[in-house]
Amino acid sequence: MRLARAELKRSIGRGEVEVAEVIRECPWETESMTLAELLTSQRRWGRTRARKFLLGLALSENKRIGTLTTRQRALVSTELAARETVLV
Repeated sequence: MRLARAELKRSIGRGEVEVAEVIRECPWETESMTLAELLTSQRRWGRTRARKFLLGLALSENKRIGTLTTRQRALVSTELAARETVLV
């Protein structure tokens, strides 16, 4: 589990995998991951940026990805996708 999660975080850091897609699909290795842990694996995303992003969505940074509702999943992935298009 740790190796699979570490590989996923590395591929997110390299830009090969989008976090919005990971949240939408929720693979088995991310079910027990916190939102902050996943968000901070992106380049240029630290604790403060992740905290501000989640505060705007009224979600806790300690919320586990596997416990997100369908609505919350859609909200987070949509907001992340919107931010990625602004940054590009």
